Amino acid sequence: MKKDSRANLIKQGAIWAFIVVELAFFSIAGEFLSVTDTAFMDFDNMLLLLKQSAPIGIIALGMTIIMINGNIDLSVGATFALAAVVLLDSMSWPFMQALGDWAIPLAWGFALLTGVVLGAINGLIVWKTGVDAFIVTLGSMLGYRGLVFMYNGEQPTSHLNWTLVDFAEAQFLGLHTATWFLLGTALILWLVMTRTVHGRNAYAIGNNREAAVNAGIRVGPHFLINFMLIGFLAALSAVVFYSESGSVNPNDGMLYELWAITAVVLGGTKLAGGYGSIVSTLGGVIAIQLLRKGLGHIGADTETVNLVIGLILISVLFLDRQLNRKGREDLKT
Repeated sequence: MKKDSRANLIKQGAIWAFIVVELAFFSIAGEFLSVTDTAFMDFDNMLLLLKQSAPIGIIALGMTIIMINGNIDLSVGATFALAAVVLLDSMSWPFMQALGDWAIPLAWGFALLTGVVLGAINGLIVWKTGVDAFIVTLGSMLGYRGLVFMYNGEQPTSHLNWTLVDFAEAQFLGLHTATWFLLGTALILWLVMTRTVHGRNAYAIGNNREAAVNAGIRVGPHFLINFMLIGFLAALSAVVFYSESGSVNPNDGMLYELWAITAVVLGGTKLAGGYGSIVSTLGGVIAIQLLRKGLGHIGADTETVNLVIGLILISVLFLDRQLNRKGREDLKT
């Protein structure tokens, strides 16, 4: 047990050590290769980095719970886009315009409800049919994206509300609104996963689904709740982001599922389920954003950024597989 606890501690600490290495490397490299006059570790730069981490970060936190369950959700990017369309389009409905700024919480509610409903559809199909979540959400990813295009063709959906913009751009204790949403979501989900029966059940199901069923855990409803949760979080991410930007394109949110999964895996969550950490996923999100921002700081193009992150992800997956294999061999001896 002590060996397992030590190994888990090392796993959870590894991502934060990696972040320290990133900060040191890009700070030093930036002195020689930077394409701007701004220091990489400039305080305002770091605050902006946290704000920019929020859209993917909020989704990745929900993806952590899904993956701890042993599932995956490939539809979060399309859910993000559809919730954004509902948010902005609903603000232009006649009865909503008559409400003035009181329409804002209603628009948020419509967007969040959209995410919950789309997540519930995924959860019900996985529960009632027994089809693997990868296949189900691959299909819903295409279907939900189709709904986005059907809603407004290939045209962007726009509605700029300055009260929303002021709210989204506000700062409290130096942190932007989006950052507070990210940190608040992380805190709530950390409490859920470490202090509630639902959290303990998530790990139990991911470790051994059959044993969880035999122990009396209602696996199907549990899956449904988690898919509704990640749908809600994808919509919340859209609410946070588009409250400020005020315009959504039909292709927005594409590849968000891959960025979210990358952050979760980089944070140490097992693809097979049964192990993962909300705090480490937060570290994974920050690490990816640091890579993207740091490589851009020293003049790397987008293709190079994607290549580097892809190579790092492959390395992490290989290392995780080797550690799992070693763990199984230790159990046999």
